[in-house]
Amino acid sequence: MAKIFYHAVPVDWRKEQKYDFLEKAGSIAGVKWTTLTPDKKQNWLDHGYRPEFDDFMAIGDRDLVSGNSIPPIFSHYSRGIATSRDDTAVNFNRDRLAKNMEEMIDAYNGQVDAYHRLKKKPAKVEDFIDYKSGKISWSRDLKNDLLRHRKVEFAEEKIRPSLYRPFAATSLFFDRVMNEEVYGFPEIFPKLDSKNFSICITDAASEKPFMVLATDKIADLHIVGAGASAQCFPLFHYVEDTNKKKFERRDNITPEALTLFRIFYDDDSNTRENIFHYIYALLHRPTYRTRYAENLKRELPRIPFVGVAAKKDSPASFYPLSAIATMQGDAKPDHNPKASAKLFHAFADVGKKLADLHVNYESAKEFPLKRIENKEVKLDWRVETMKLLKVGTPFHHVPNFSRSRRNRKVRDAVEVVPTASIIYNDFLTLEGIPAETFDYRLGNRSALEWVIDQYRVAKNEQGNLTSDPNRMDDEEYIVRLIGQVITVSLETRRLISTLPKIIFE
Repeated sequence: MAKIFYHAVPVDWRKEQKYDFLEKAGSIAGVKWTTLTPDKKQNWLDHGYRPEFDDFMAIGDRDLVSGNSIPPIFSHYSRGIATSRDDTAVNFNRDRLAKNMEEMIDAYNGQVDAYHRLKKKPAKVEDFIDYKSGKISWSRDLKNDLLRHRKVEFAEEKIRPSLYRPFAATSLFFDRVMNEEVYGFPEIFPKLDSKNFSICITDAASEKPFMVLATDKIADLHIVGAGASAQCFPLFHYVEDTNKKKFERRDNITPEALTLFRIFYDDDSNTRENIFHYIYALLHRPTYRTRYAENLKRELPRIPFVGVAAKKDSPASFYPLSAIATMQGDAKPDHNPKASAKLFHAFADVGKKLADLHVNYESAKEFPLKRIENKEVKLDWRVETMKLLKVGTPFHHVPNFSRSRRNRKVRDAVEVVPTASIIYNDFLTLEGIPAETFDYRLGNRSALEWVIDQYRVAKNEQGNLTSDPNRMDDEEYIVRLIGQVITVSLETRRLISTLPKIIFE
């Protein structure tokens, strides 16, 4: 039987220290090894791993759905959309997206026809397809679709609202051929007018910190960038009724999960919406995310019941699925169902407010930033590339910022940026961003930094415009969005702080 030998060096060692260690060791014989034994899940590095996590309810599990154990909370879930051609299939501007896709579809369909007219096919499809024109973003699946003689029809209803990155809403051309992978999203948003909400999280084995974000749009696979895939858990899923030629909306939280929540809290009035919002709040709770950080690197979240022990004045804590067994027959439960139900609803109420805040971020109140206008430049709301100035940035490093303050007495009184600010463009600088704004993070960036990163003009290698977030019909949209996302960030932080405390023995 194979054995695992392990040795760890300090995490803060630099490359040179590691080389020095290996040189001194000389060979594997010069290293002091620890023998590790994998657990039942074949995990062999268990530092920080919490075994009680295994006793919580699975949020989603494709193996459990088949039926040999207790079903997960959500019956259906999906990875985000992967287009493999974001420059063409995703755009801030709906009309530009339509034009790009019509041109690409025409070129692709022409290639399909030309290939299948050939009497003698090349050994490899790559020897046939057109790379030089740049009209088609070829990918593995698209090449296979060409071989299968699959053509594409452009339709306006295929242009759907999407969430490409946090708080960066775009339009997406939603099509099984033009998207590399649609995964389960046709069952989440089967039609343009389908209504739904999803809790999107970073998948296990993500290179980025765990995050959670609710949306009412089709989510991108890399919603927090490359190196982190998103899994989305919708409130509903849709099933096609071919006889009636329509889609029927069905609850996505399983009947078994609803029953278990009702039993634990002794509350038959509990709803799936409550459970959905409870989960959303729980996944924001720092206590949960910190305690189970190592577990979340290996698998999808598992959801505990939040409750209070039966004895008087007990603190709130997490309870496993097995706690249901203490409520059978004449047995006295280990927890106080009535007091625990109050905790559950406190989480659900905060979760609903968080979800409303994050889904409807464009309706949030704009945070009042100081607008510093450069009088030497004409009024302009257009963004090319914004720049974030963090507290302490020297003025001489940011000429646009300095120039915008030229006529202000404070310019000579301070040598560094006193508060976080954004150089919006040559005309406008936004000052007075609260430091707490940056505490609300999704992946490795704050929400505001995602906006700054995404709302910029982009061009391809040929110098052609591929993305322009500026809106001709709403010129101040981006500057308003900045204030709204600051409000969302501060309010998210405040709402999370109101969640009941969880104590671990």
